[in-house]
Amino acid sequence: MVVLNFWGSWCTVCQQEAPALSVAARQFKPSGVQFVGVDVEDNSASAKAYMQQYGLLYPSLNDPGDLIAAEFNRLIPISALPSTLVISPDGRIAGRVIGAASVQGLRRLVKAAALPPSSS
Repeated sequence: MVVLNFWGSWCTVCQQEAPALSVAARQFKPSGVQFVGVDVEDNSASAKAYMQQYGLLYPSLNDPGDLIAAEFNRLIPISALPSTLVISPDGRIAGRVIGAASVQGLRRLVKAAALPPSSS
């Protein structure tokens, strides 16, 4: 399972969310949940400083031309930053948070994503 977070060091709400992502990534790591960031409209020096400042130890891809965000936008609108997608083990987008994610909210989405999809 992957938690994919679109962010930018210039984004005030991203800065507010970052401590929760740091905690959640550490809490979920033993259960095999991978966190990956996508740094949008940023430069690598600012992004690196942001990751260090907030203790974000998971990998983050630099997306200065919004190419990664544009690809995901074709599947599910990335309408604001931060935006976080929870991708289930079978590759479906099982949940999303637009705006600041919380540890509790991510825990709920990760738990739901681990369940098989309903056959309704």
